[in-house]
Amino acid sequence: MKLKNNFERTVVVLLLVIGGLLVSIPFIWMILSSFKREIEVISIPPTFFPVEPIFSHYIRLFTELDFGVYLVNTLIIVFFSMFGLLLNTMAGYGFGKFHFRGKEVWFSIVLVTMMIPGQVTMIPTYLIINGMGLTNTMPGIILPGLIAAFNIFLIRQFMVTIPDDLIEAARLDGAGEMRIFFRLILPLAKPIVAVQAILTFIAGWNSFIWPLIIANDQSLYTLSVGLSLLKDENATSYALQMAGSSIMVIPILIIFVIFQKYIIEGFNVSGIK
Repeated sequence: MKLKNNFERTVVVLLLVIGGLLVSIPFIWMILSSFKREIEVISIPPTFFPVEPIFSHYIRLFTELDFGVYLVNTLIIVFFSMFGLLLNTMAGYGFGKFHFRGKEVWFSIVLVTMMIPGQVTMIPTYLIINGMGLTNTMPGIILPGLIAAFNIFLIRQFMVTIPDDLIEAARLDGAGEMRIFFRLILPLAKPIVAVQAILTFIAGWNSFIWPLIIANDQSLYTLSVGLSLLKDENATSYALQMAGSSIMVIPILIIFVIFQKYIIEGFNVSGIK
């Protein structure tokens, strides 16, 4: 029986390794191609590893094609997305642990908004932003993404599992509501907040549709929008496109590899709750 279990485990591990390699090949190919000369990228038969690695494509992205500006804009969006996550966490805590008139009605409204596709609300949101005079501005890009109904819902579901007696004990000790939230609630909610932070980072890093709609000036474009421009303006420079794609993908891969245990733990927690 033990020999059979070892054999089955070996087969499973082998299948996972093969599957992982097959999934990773396009990403590895993309990254390696970003260091190749253009003639080598389109050569037949293709080469997997660059014959003479070069970094000129990355240099060109930041010196000739404004990718430095796109990177700064993307980081700004990511930063304020994290601030929005803090607001969502506060809202989820409020729905989970505070009693106020109309709480169930307002939470039902939050749930209903989760059922509406983002494409449906995009035009009304644009009209509101335009009415506020925020089109073609960074605040106009940032504001609609500060609040996410799914984040509020998921965090609220976690908050209801925290014992009320724990919060009451902190209040009896003289702790204010903000201190309770930052010193007690956030540490307890670390698994769910961590996974939401990772997913929020990925969403902010990949932001494309809304910046493309709201911004007319290329100085407000994000990396995703810049990458699409790169494809249009440099249709024959595949190595340059590979370099731009690598800049988009590598940070997400690094974040995922480092924090994957929090992602799995957070999904397990949300599934149990």
